[in-house]
Amino acid sequence: MSKTVHKYEKDGVTVLWRPALCIHSGECVRGLGAVFNPNIRPWINMDAAPVTRIAEQVKRCPSGALSLAAHETED
Repeated sequence: MSKTVHKYEKDGVTVLWRPALCIHSGECVRGLGAVFNPNIRPWINMDAAPVTRIAEQVKRCPSGALSLAAHETED
């Protein structure tokens, strides 16, 4: 299984996409099609919605192919 991970960043949050885990349920596209569009490249457009809304949708990914990584801030 491929360990490829694609990263998409915005406002201190990174969406991680692991294609090898994707089961193509379409949950991301149906829930937030402006951000998740497999017909364009890159297929995740972090500028198309607020990061809070993107994070909510990522958490609905049934396979775990999409996940979140928060950035550490320096004091």
